[in-house]
Amino acid sequence: MLPATFKLCAGISYRHMRNMTGLRKNAMVAIHHELNRLAGPGPSNWISQVRRRSSLLSSRIEEEGYSEEEMTYLKQGEDALQKAISILSEQDGWTTETVAANGDKVLSKVLPDIGKVFKLEVMLEQHPDNLYKELVGNMEQMGEWNPNVKEVKILQKIGQDTMITHEVSAETPGNVVGPRDFVSVRCAKRRGSTCFLAGMSTQHPKMPEQRGVVRAENGPTCIVMKPCAEDPNKTKFTWLLSIDLKGWIPKTIINKVLAQTQVDFASHLRQRMANNVSLEMTPAW
Repeated sequence: MLPATFKLCAGISYRHMRNMTGLRKNAMVAIHHELNRLAGPGPSNWISQVRRRSSLLSSRIEEEGYSEEEMTYLKQGEDALQKAISILSEQDGWTTETVAANGDKVLSKVLPDIGKVFKLEVMLEQHPDNLYKELVGNMEQMGEWNPNVKEVKILQKIGQDTMITHEVSAETPGNVVGPRDFVSVRCAKRRGSTCFLAGMSTQHPKMPEQRGVVRAENGPTCIVMKPCAEDPNKTKFTWLLSIDLKGWIPKTIINKVLAQTQVDFASHLRQRMANNVSLEMTPAW
């Protein structure tokens, strides 16, 4: 059902079909029904929060004033979010890749048409709002605290939720994997107390492929931040990662690098948030 839903929704990115009110309504109904199916029985509260606000997709597509190119990016961002939600809602079939001493865990799963995806699951001693501000509001500062990232630059913003970014990754130790760059569309949303940052690869006229740097691809990717049920000032942090590094790199090396990258990210993020708290507590003289 899900692929058919996306095909239906993709039609509204074409100008001659955006004026077809019936198609728009059918697309929104299809998304709503699909989210109902994904939520299913059980404690998938964060999926329910997305479903309750799915009507926002309709208002966005109905809204006038976006160019055809902007509408394409908006649609890509929404697709990345919905595909990621679908993947994360399936609890079966995940294999443990690594478990850190502090309990941080990376799981993996092989999916048709996508390949191997990784899922980081950690508990952070921060409120989701603070993490959202750091990862979304201060996105371009990520290279300051994450040594695996050289630079993040926002190329274009579309509305309140969508942006196009260019990211440059650092080479791994020993240059096992050299620098890569990515052009991504990102969709940032808050649904109740849960925060989402989804994305996937795209193209942008401001950032063609760069000489000497391999253009890698990612997506769907998604970070989900929801308050811990026992302590709302703590965050259950989930990061879905799907990435194609390109180049001639053995899969065993890629799998090890990506799993370690996620573990390292959690560690660097903790340190960044701890430093932020220290700065806030430092008195101004």
